Amino acid sequence: MIIDAHCHAGKGDGLTGPWDTAAPLARYLRRAAQAGIERTVLFSVFHSNYAEANRCVARIVASRPRRFYGFACIHPSRDRGRVHALVRIAVERYGFRGIKVHRHDARITREICEVARAFSLPMLYDVVGEVSVVELLATEYPDVSFIIPHMGSFADDWRAQLALIDHLVRHPNVYTDTSGIRRFDLLEQAVRRAGARKVIFGSDGPWLHPGVELAKVRALRLPLQDEQRILAGNLLRLLSRVRTQSSVRVAAGTSAAPPQSEARDPWTEEYSATHAALGPE
Repeated sequence: MIIDAHCHAGKGDGLTGPWDTAAPLARYLRRAAQAGIERTVLFSVFHSNYAEANRCVARIVASRPRRFYGFACIHPSRDRGRVHALVRIAVERYGFRGIKVHRHDARITREICEVARAFSLPMLYDVVGEVSVVELLATEYPDVSFIIPHMGSFADDWRAQLALIDHLVRHPNVYTDTSGIRRFDLLEQAVRRAGARKVIFGSDGPWLHPGVELAKVRALRLPLQDEQRILAGNLLRLLSRVRTQSSVRVAAGTSAAPPQSEARDPWTEEYSATHAALGPE
């Protein structure tokens, strides 16, 4: 099984570049099918209203629920005070399985981390090279799983990417994804030092070719079990922990959509079989 853990979808309300304008999936899906990618994590492009953007992504996920997972985008500043309500809607109504935050919007907050903890959601946080914050996140929230995409820097910052490897080695709750990593030797070093259990396949689609990004994982020439951990097993393990309801009370005055009946997901149910095949943690 191959799952792409990093793909954008929907339309933004900006016009500065593809990243806040539109992320059409038709070409991506053809390329992913050719590469053998069976499922994809989707989240919004940049948007001034992530409640609206998450609804858009939810419609795409609902159109093919056996093909897509959804992650909720949150703006640390604009969504302050309503993060729990937004995430509750995303999890209970839309069936989303994670949170996406980008430093380009604003720096991550305790509010977001505590909501991720309440729902046991994996947190995909693009630090845009500010790797030092990972030390604080990992130690303050040891029960939250942080996925730092691009090994800390889509801008190919060698210092940031090298520094992130140390966090992968030392912190059991810190992971990275393979999307957009151009320095192959650093990706190889990350797997060698931190182990295949700390690396997750992602493409940064639809703008990067998923087949090209997948080829980097294949080029590592790992044992089959380690390759399967990167391509699916690690993500399935994180998704299997998600709570469908929060363990914290909604703040007074907020509201969320009523939860729909919980649907069984054969992909995350398959985690138990995958986990048994890959061996213990």
